[in-house]
Amino acid sequence: MSRSRTHVLRVDLDAGETVRERVPEGWRRDYVGGKGLGARYLYEELSPGTDPTAPGNALALFVGPLAGYLPGETRYAAVTKSPLTGGFLDSYAGGDFADRLAGSLGDCLGLLVTGAADRPVRVEVEGGRARIEPSDAWGDDAAETAARFPDAGVACVGPAGEREAAYATVASDGGDHQAGRGGAGAVMGSKRLKAVVARGSPPAVPDDLTALRDRDAAAYGRDPTGEWQAAGETVETVDYADEVGILAAEGWTATGFDGADDIGVEAALERATGREGEDQTVPGGFRIDTPDGEVVPRGAAPITLGAGLGIDDFDRVVALCGVCDRLGLDVIGAGNAVAWAVRAGEAGVVDCPVSFGDADGAERLLESIAAREPVRGLAVDPDLPDALADGIDAAVDRFGGADLVPTVKSMALPGFDPRAAVGVALAYATSDRGACHRRARPQDTEPLARPDRSPADQVRDVVGEQNARSVLWSLVVDDFVGEAVGADLGAEWLAAVDHPAVDPAARGDDAADGPVDALARTGERIWTLTRLFNAREGLDRADDALPEPLRTPAADGTPGVDADAFDRLLDRYYAARGWGERGLPTPETLARLGLAGIADDATPLDEGPIDPAAGRSDD
Repeated sequence: MSRSRTHVLRVDLDAGETVRERVPEGWRRDYVGGKGLGARYLYEELSPGTDPTAPGNALALFVGPLAGYLPGETRYAAVTKSPLTGGFLDSYAGGDFADRLAGSLGDCLGLLVTGAADRPVRVEVEGGRARIEPSDAWGDDAAETAARFPDAGVACVGPAGEREAAYATVASDGGDHQAGRGGAGAVMGSKRLKAVVARGSPPAVPDDLTALRDRDAAAYGRDPTGEWQAAGETVETVDYADEVGILAAEGWTATGFDGADDIGVEAALERATGREGEDQTVPGGFRIDTPDGEVVPRGAAPITLGAGLGIDDFDRVVALCGVCDRLGLDVIGAGNAVAWAVRAGEAGVVDCPVSFGDADGAERLLESIAAREPVRGLAVDPDLPDALADGIDAAVDRFGGADLVPTVKSMALPGFDPRAAVGVALAYATSDRGACHRRARPQDTEPLARPDRSPADQVRDVVGEQNARSVLWSLVVDDFVGEAVGADLGAEWLAAVDHPAVDPAARGDDAADGPVDALARTGERIWTLTRLFNAREGLDRADDALPEPLRTPAADGTPGVDADAFDRLLDRYYAARGWGERGLPTPETLARLGLAGIADDATPLDEGPIDPAAGRSDD
């Protein structure tokens, strides 16, 4: 296999054709792969106002230039316009499919899927080529679809994606891995693309990169993050969040959950039959047997389907996770949708007898949401599942109940409560894809930080992490490994494969900077480009607002986030980015990042950067 990835495979479902297409060299240099390259294609090719589930939307399934070489789990990025938020979306998944996709693409960085088939199809990838084949798997869940191709890697949509639920996932490896948030599965389903089948073997690591890979894998195994992952993987986050006081529980009515110990890492250790990748330096998720098959729950499951729904039975939480995984529903979006239904029922906004702690009722509601059908045998408003399939904000528009469960850009929040850590609120509010705990992670540090930590510190950390992860997600590096061994943002690795992002001659005006500085600017460039995409779709400061439920105290007395202090923090954030009062980039910032010739006339800009000191002062 070529070690230089220079092409994409364009899959035109309208025409039923696939072609190889060279990626412009400047795009490879400035956007690398994964998130960055996907954002560049979306901004170039989508018209403002494109319906996310119409044929005019594009779906990129991209890897990075180092896919299959890096230590840790190989991952891919699903990049599209979100049917949930109406803005930019990038979502990620690892596992066998990602590894096989990297080996199947040859010298290509991924698939760019456009149009829509008139009947269900699958795309098969092998040897740097793709072909479109009919699919008779429509109606199968993720596990059933994968079982049809035992000798290949499979990413597919489940019934939720087929019915275009706005937070439907792209499920791979039978549902063990999910490109989860924001509805990439709905886009895939709207194109009648049931599955992508990667028939190649994982890529072989070139001899001259083996020592580099072994060195970084060993370093990660010794790193505190690697030790944490080896001990408990992300399931341990429920224990951590509860201990430091940021675990949202029972539909955001409480901070902390009495049953956290029963659904956390100790329960997983007791019930696990093994771990993913047990032969690797650091193993992956816990494998849990259930009557309906094996499930690999991640941290979001006990947080959102457990504490968030008041369920303290680990086996039932895993079962609910399995339902979501097989149907292709994002567990965070789905758990919050059920929590909203429970609270709306309690408030008399809708008819819904499901209560917190009711695992049976939650399961029936999840199945009905994925099917967009009434809940059988329960006196639930018959229109509720269909409304909730389009997200909490869509249900609010139909029924009311706006102040029950928080969302940002229509995306439900992960279960880390910002009322105990205002930096988390800033990270959620400014995330380019909607509420996200991975763009920046102040929840990992802020609850334990010094009490005199300043707003400037909070802003610096969020901006820096957003920029760094934009680079790492363009490399599409394993999240945790990248954070631990990617202090140089992948510069050494990129140099080892002669990538133009770190080539002084290719960088031109950036040649005076070292490769790490150049990559830091690449991260800022990518983050600013996704802001341009969202601005062109009509998103601005109003969409970075603090959700009303977080402005009010929780029922257990945890105080709400101070709205004025948050607005001042947002001003500081915009100033740090060189954006203006509306939260939009300025011509000066675009010129500095090499984006001046890219922004089109349909994209609004702010004339000048905001002055956070004008008319405001910190408490």
